[in-house]
Parts: sequence; structure tokens; C-alpha cells
Amino acid sequence: METGENNVFETIRERYDSIFEAEKKVADYILEYPEKAVDYNVSELADVSGVSDATVIRMCKHIGYQGYYQLRLQLSRDIGKLHQEQTEDRKESKSSLEMAFGEAAHRIQQIGENNKEETFLQAAAMLRECRRVHIIAVGNTAPVGMYFGYRLEHMGIRCDYNELPEYFMNHINLAEEGDIVFAISKSGSSRQIIQAMELAVERKIPVIAVTGERQSPVSRYANCILTSSYREKGQKGHFRYENNYEHLSEMAVIDILLVIFEKQYGLARREQDSISRTEMIFSEYKL
Repeated sequence: METGENNVFETIRERYDSIFEAEKKVADYILEYPEKAVDYNVSELADVSGVSDATVIRMCKHIGYQGYYQLRLQLSRDIGKLHQEQTEDRKESKSSLEMAFGEAAHRIQQIGENNKEETFLQAAAMLRECRRVHIIAVGNTAPVGMYFGYRLEHMGIRCDYNELPEYFMNHINLAEEGDIVFAISKSGSSRQIIQAMELAVERKIPVIAVTGERQSPVSRYANCILTSSYREKGQKGHFRYENNYEHLSEMAVIDILLVIFEKQYGLARREQDSISRTEMIFSEYKL
């Protein structure tokens, strides 16, 4: 079944009579509160609609989408089109560059307000006390995981990281007591990340998660959650499909965690000496 050229509203109305009663609760909510709905992940939409996550996904498939994420992307585009004319007419007093940096600074500040200091201290302690960190991230989030792994090793913390799920699933399957898993998932619903976290729970390996969605499948398996969400209380229409290709928020959370770690624990003498040796090796490639 295809959705054709219809927007989400038209698609729901056309196929409303063919879906089940429980699925109609989800459809009704989207039609009545589209700007709230687009701001919710699958678990949050299920909660406000009074149904299960599976019902939300089934409803999306029954009306022609591959799943909730695809419907959410299209709904975001549809809402964007409705407001496009108003946005284009709006006159900005500040330059585009100044506004872009100002918005980025506000987002990072809001991320800080959405987290608790004790959670970052807990994560830092888990990193300090662990034997090895297994970093998991997929898709365009994988480079964020690689960056984090490089920084951890540079601070003397042993870890492994790979963009291929087959590799990090093997690492978790062979994990030992004292290891931890560090998951990075902007959406909080990446299937391969969830599967890896389920394996970690089965192996009794503690999990730290960085996610933009506190109420999500990923958050259910985490022992410690660092949110990269910059959504303010009561804010609507936060989700935009283009935001899924940038990771300023996740990078900010990771860098602040590393700053807190270094302030709390610093680097051991052995670790400093080891890092100095690698820096000397690579120094010949820099002018």
C-alpha cells in the first residue's frame, strides 16, 4: 500500500474506516493535535493515545507507511509546508550567522537544564570504574561514537567502537564483569541499538545512554540516561526531519561528560605518559 502524493492528514482521513478501533485513537490524536504528535516519539504518542507502541506502528503500516518514523518525517514536512509562507515573510533583525550561533548556544544551554548534574557524575564514575567501554552507535551517529571512543582512549580508558552492528554485538556478547555499554541514539528507537542493549541487560552489563528521547525504547534499558534533548517544557513542534542529520546536541553531551570526568578524576601518571608517547609519534605529521 502506498501513500501517494497525499499528506499525512489526507492519508489518515482516506483510510480511517479501514483501520482498527485502537488504531483510530492514534489517528484521532494526530489529526487533532498534529504539532504535539510530531513532537512525540513512538512511546510518547502511544502513551497520550492510550495504546501500545505496537498499535502506533501497526496504524502507520495500515495506512501505507513503513512505520512511525516515516510517518513522523512526512508529518514534519506537512506542518513545515503549512507554516512556510509565514516563515518566509518574517523579517529577522539579526544576521543569519548571528542567529544560527545564538540558536545553537540556546540549545546547548537548554540541554544542560534538561539534565541533572548527579547523572553526569554517575556516568563519569561508571567510566572511571569500568574495565572496558563498549560504544554502540549506528547510521550517521556512528562517527559520534568513534569520536567518543578516541577521546576516551586518549584519556586512558579502554574501549571498543565500530559502526557495524555485527562487530559491537560480538563485543557485548564477549563482555566481562566490569565492562559497560555506552549507547548513542538520537531517536531512541534504533532497532540495532535496542537489540545490543537487550543483550547487555541479558549479560548483566550496565548501560549508559545518550538519547534525544528520554521516554523511548532505548531509555528503558539504560541504567544512566544523559538526554541530548533541547526541548523546553511545553514546547511544541520540536521535531524536524532535517535535525536528524546533525549531532551538535549529542556532541555537546559527550564533551561535557568528558570535561566533568577530567575534572573529577584527571589522568593517572601512567595514562599521561602513554598519551604523551602517541602524541610524539603523530607530531611528525603536523607542521
